[in-house]
Amino acid sequence: MTRVKRGMVRHARHKKVLKLAKGYRASNSKLYRVANEQLLHSMYYSFAHRRKKKGDFRKLWITRINAAARCNGLSYSTMIHGLKKAGVEVNRKVLADLAVSDATAFNKFAEMAKSNL
Repeated sequence: MTRVKRGMVRHARHKKVLKLAKGYRASNSKLYRVANEQLLHSMYYSFAHRRKKKGDFRKLWITRINAAARCNGLSYSTMIHGLKKAGVEVNRKVLADLAVSDATAFNKFAEMAKSNL
């Protein structure tokens, strides 16, 4: 059987891993074995947290809607319930944006929610 020398392939692979691990602390960015292990964890975290980010944004929107709704004498849950009864199909992202940028439009939604309770 012929002998396989992996010098170039191994060097390229190590270079690729160390380039990806740039910016990590201590030996996590210097030593191939440690950097490779750290990359495996990093890739796992980034995959999981891309999904977690959706929930984080939803929490932020709910907090903003709640704060603006309380200024109008409603709680978050009563406002959402009132809007559902009124048949208003506007999502939390849009409501939160209105709460921050356009208070008068948000107040109209709050009035709609109050009238349908």
